[in-house]
Amino acid sequence: MITLFFERNSNQPLYEQLYRHIKSEIESGSLKNKDKLPSKRMLATHLKISPVTVETAYSLLVSEGYLKSIPKSGYYVENVPFPKILKTDSIKTDIIENIVITPYQYDFRTNSVDTDMFPYSVWSKLSRSVLSNNPHELLNALHPQGFKALRKEIAVYLYRYRGISAQPEQIIISSGSEMIYQQVIQFLGRLRVYATENPGYLKIKQLLKVNGCSYINVTLDPSGLSVSKLEKTEASIVHVTPSHQFPSGIVMPIKRRLELLQWANETEDRYIIEDDYDSEFASGNQPIPALQSLDHHEKVIYINTFSKSIAPSLRIGYFVLPPHLLKQYVDRQVYGSCTVPNFEQMILTKFLREGYFESHLNRMRSNYRKRRDTLMLELVNSGIVMKQQIFNYESGLHLIIQPSLNMSEEELVLKAKEHQIRVYGLSEYFVGTLPKMDSVIILGYTNMKLETIKEAVQALKSAWL
Repeated sequence: MITLFFERNSNQPLYEQLYRHIKSEIESGSLKNKDKLPSKRMLATHLKISPVTVETAYSLLVSEGYLKSIPKSGYYVENVPFPKILKTDSIKTDIIENIVITPYQYDFRTNSVDTDMFPYSVWSKLSRSVLSNNPHELLNALHPQGFKALRKEIAVYLYRYRGISAQPEQIIISSGSEMIYQQVIQFLGRLRVYATENPGYLKIKQLLKVNGCSYINVTLDPSGLSVSKLEKTEASIVHVTPSHQFPSGIVMPIKRRLELLQWANETEDRYIIEDDYDSEFASGNQPIPALQSLDHHEKVIYINTFSKSIAPSLRIGYFVLPPHLLKQYVDRQVYGSCTVPNFEQMILTKFLREGYFESHLNRMRSNYRKRRDTLMLELVNSGIVMKQQIFNYESGLHLIIQPSLNMSEEELVLKAKEHQIRVYGLSEYFVGTLPKMDSVIILGYTNMKLETIKEAVQALKSAWL
């Protein structure tokens, strides 16, 4: 069947749009010699147009030799020797050929998890349960904001562990952080001025740029994003990672959080986007309260995903809208359907409800804490840094080190690369003019086993000392 999405507002008549589409399909080889086209009535019903429109398009194609009409049989593609059109996957470009992937033996990246810790047996058991008990619900369309039972479980989790009081109706399920940002930007508007942390999460800056938004980079001080500098900008939306600033690792203290909320409260159109990307991995016994839990004027939009706590490929995240913004969101119907499949949402609901998520997090915290402590001990024992040159390791899943090795940050990164080790300089996360600063290196450890960490540090020692 031929499927075409007509441009109803176009100056081009429907018959011409259909004619051009079929002509293109024949020329590209998608419709081949002797292929039979749908009857005029069948195609008109399928495309919800008049049979006269189809007949006009077919007649044009017959007159030009693209189709042949056989009485009491139908319309067939004529044998026309068009030049072969190369498919895009067969085209080689200099850009593709010149991509060089550097092989690293050790990579201290921050955007990975240990997939060996994924609860395969539990997830498999819950998958079977969902398939057995929810056959019809799996196939029907869910609420645009996501599976209500999942939103209820997330609301319970947020209240218990992040101090957030939110109704399930305030929660919108979405497929990962990129889609969440797209939805939030579309909802808040592209004509606003956004503020982002500098150094900070580069992906949010890229998404703002792609969406045609104006944004301002606001530098940090020892307490996180500088509110005094934010106040000097025209921004009305600010994106922050207060529980564990990325990449500096700064945990925003209560005084700065209140200052940020005060900034938002000064005008009606100001809002804070709180990205709580790895708050589950605070090292202390007490979890760090979310900025949203201090918000009494509905100024914070809270964002989180299950990428680091379960697996990046799960592609399930969510955001919490203040009640007054929720009404606007629903009225505008930013997205007509939920972007996460029913199956994954139902499995995750059971995973949360039956206590597996909490057990899984406890196991991950314990395992990652051992890796962090091993990395710190190996770094100190190797002579790369002293203990006081390791910063902001109490929360999150990466370390900040400041080696005193008489080498610039660039030299440290290049020396490591020569030994097939990937480390990340803090300057990689800056936009604009770099401030004068000492060499600072970021080391993630979640993708390395304990023995691998020891080997990687010895390799770093060979590269740097």
